[in-house]
Amino acid sequence: MPNRPEMPITDPQPEQAQPVGEQIRDLRKVRGLTLQGLADKTGRSVGNLSQIERNISDVSIPVLKEIAEALDVSINWFFQGVANAPADERDIIVRADNRRRLEFAGTGMVEELLSPNFSGTFEMILGTFAPGAATGSENYSRTGEVGGYLIAGELQLTIGERAFSIGPGDAFTYPSTEPHRCWNPGAAVATVLWVVAPPSY
Repeated sequence: MPNRPEMPITDPQPEQAQPVGEQIRDLRKVRGLTLQGLADKTGRSVGNLSQIERNISDVSIPVLKEIAEALDVSINWFFQGVANAPADERDIIVRADNRRRLEFAGTGMVEELLSPNFSGTFEMILGTFAPGAATGSENYSRTGEVGGYLIAGELQLTIGERAFSIGPGDAFTYPSTEPHRCWNPGAAVATVLWVVAPPSY
């Protein structure tokens, strides 16, 4: 999102990440927006947004992207987690127990940020898909390029009109500008390492 201010990712006090819905509500209030105001900006209903803020409605990546744009932040703002690290490691190392997490309520998707910050030319994300979990119900696009490496489980990947079955050890790369979608068709959790450039959804 060019020419838009980004709010800093704060170090949360509790060990447990704040649910995405609560983050949306808090940020909306900071922006001085009512639910109706956010509904007007996103084209979504007040009822749907209210359910999202109360974490009782699914939040897919495309929906979260719409809300983030309406609130003038990058979707990366919603990454939360224990982001405390020694000063000499802060811009280099992300320890396994010190990752920022992004949970998509009701979707079965969890993403953990493996990059120490968003100032580089790419970001790394560890994503897990519960059985049946998907990035959304329809293909979507964004700027940049995406690469992935499937660590475990199964993944179905659709890019434009093409469909691919991805297995453990398989890697893939595609331009984010081409409409795409992925989901887990298997009975086990799928784990994928994502590389996204530039570092933005």
